[in-house]
Amino acid sequence: MVSQSPPVLPITNPQPTTTTTATASQPPLPPHALRAFLNNITESVRNGFSQRRPFSELIDRSAFSKPESISEATTRIRKNYAYFRINYLATISVILAFSLLTNPFSLLLLVGLLCSWLFLYLFRASDQPLVLFGRTFSDRETLGILIVLSVFVVFLTSVGSLIISALLVGVGIVCAHGAFRVPEDLFLDDVQENASTGFLSSFLGGAASNVVASAAPVVAAARA
Repeated sequence: MVSQSPPVLPITNPQPTTTTTATASQPPLPPHALRAFLNNITESVRNGFSQRRPFSELIDRSAFSKPESISEATTRIRKNYAYFRINYLATISVILAFSLLTNPFSLLLLVGLLCSWLFLYLFRASDQPLVLFGRTFSDRETLGILIVLSVFVVFLTSVGSLIISALLVGVGIVCAHGAFRVPEDLFLDDVQENASTGFLSSFLGGAASNVVASAAPVVAAARA
C-alpha cells in the first residue's frame, strides 16, 4: 500500500495596501525645522541689535533744538534715521510689544494666526494634504483658507487697529525725536552712505531683509 504525502498548501505573501505604501513614502517633517527657523530669526535680531548706537547719544539733552522749518526737520529725520536706525526700530518694537501685552485677547489671536501659518502651511510637507473634520484640503485650498483667516483676524478684529495704533505711535515718537535731534558732524559720513536709500522703504525693509534671507532656506526645505 503506497502512502501519500499530505498536499502542500500554497503560501502567499500579503502585499501592502496602497494607503500603507503611500503613507510610508511620505517623508516626515524634520523635527529641527522650526528650531532652525527660530534660531535664524534670533540670530538676525541679535546681529542687528549689536549695531545699535549708544542710547546716551539718543537722549543727549544738549543735542536737542527746535527746527527752523519743515525742510530742516525732514533733513534731520533722514540723517538721524541713518544713524539711529536700529535704535528707532527697537523703540517701535518695544511699543508694539507693550501694546500686545496689555491686550491679551489680541495677542492670543495674533499668536494663533502665526501658529496656523507655521504648522498648517510653512512647515507642512507639500505632499501631505491637510485633513480637517474628515475632509482633505489641497495646498492651494489651505493657502486660501489661511489668507481669508488672516484678513478676518487683522481687519475684522481689534488686532489690526491695535497694531496700526502702536505703529503710528512708534513712528510719531521716532519722527519727533529725529526732527528735534541736531545731527552732529560725528556721523555725517554714515549719513552720506545711506542717503541714496529712501526713508520709508529702508525703514520697513531694513530689519526684515536679514530675517527673510536667513529663514528662506529653512522654509524651502520644509516645503520640499
